[in-house]
Amino acid sequence: MTTDENDTVILAMESSCDETAVAVIKNGHEILSNVVSTQIAIHRRYGGVVPEIASRKHLELINIVVEEALEQAEMELKDMTHIAVTYGPGLVGALLVGVATAKALAFAADKPLIGVHHIEGHICANFLVKQDLKFPLICLVVSGGHTNLIKITGHGQYLLLGQSKDDAAGEAYDKIARALGLPYPGGPQIEKLAKEGDPSAVELPRAWMGEDSFDFSFSGLKSAVLNYLNKAAMKGETVCAVDVAASFQQAVLDVLVQKTVHAAVANKVDTILLAGGVAANGTLREQLQRAAEKAGISVYYPPVQFCTDNAAMIGAAAHYKAVQGDYADLSLNAVPNLSFEKLLLERHEN
Repeated sequence: MTTDENDTVILAMESSCDETAVAVIKNGHEILSNVVSTQIAIHRRYGGVVPEIASRKHLELINIVVEEALEQAEMELKDMTHIAVTYGPGLVGALLVGVATAKALAFAADKPLIGVHHIEGHICANFLVKQDLKFPLICLVVSGGHTNLIKITGHGQYLLLGQSKDDAAGEAYDKIARALGLPYPGGPQIEKLAKEGDPSAVELPRAWMGEDSFDFSFSGLKSAVLNYLNKAAMKGETVCAVDVAASFQQAVLDVLVQKTVHAAVANKVDTILLAGGVAANGTLREQLQRAAEKAGISVYYPPVQFCTDNAAMIGAAAHYKAVQGDYADLSLNAVPNLSFEKLLLERHEN
């Protein structure tokens, strides 16, 4: 394939949790390959991700997935302009596999190394499919580990408006799914059940955190659902799982949707982005779209395959860092608790 001297062709890796993913991305949006090896079937028997098992599977798979990604792109390592990898947040052992592999390949091929924040990857998944988005933007990042409201003023320029003070939305989904006896991953199972239930059947709290707050809290909602289930069990009452799922999901979505639209209106932004694993939830997409349209605001989100963890999104984020000359050196290490505030600090210092 032909490339211009100003093109970026990035070999990107993502191994922050239970997906071993490698992609080759040209200029931040052209997907030459995108390979994802999932461990869902392995972890399902344990009801959730087992970190040690995840790390071992990444070790087994990473070189195979790298080779497959290069083969699908019909390119070789020498053809890459950069090597990129997620370095946090995530499971430390899982992250270390990706970081060590990326560093070894960057050193062996003498290519610049780029460390990518996992949340920034999720945000940039939107640019894989739509490159003409106009700044500023409001982005709701909602996944198993994160719930963030972010104002984006340019590539790599972020203002954190709000975040979860306890459980992330996706984490709450998984915990309630487990309490209902549903298999891992719980989020899609809750959404499926909720379609059959009455969202007003069970009265549940919404944590608004103050009139002008863009922060989130789902621990109280989670506790309320667990208390409801425990009381029913103590009384020997039958629980209607579809109604519990529908009521729980609606309590989550009410807060996510209202706060996101309010953030856009308050910041005079006319475009909302949705990102993260929970962005694959069709009911969330529909309700956010409906509420935003009433306020004259557009909503965009990636295809489902780019909402869950993948390396294409890491390659997209790395492209914009490459354009800015924002490289890492071979001392790059995994940072399992890497905060979004750290990303803001790094951007300010650079």
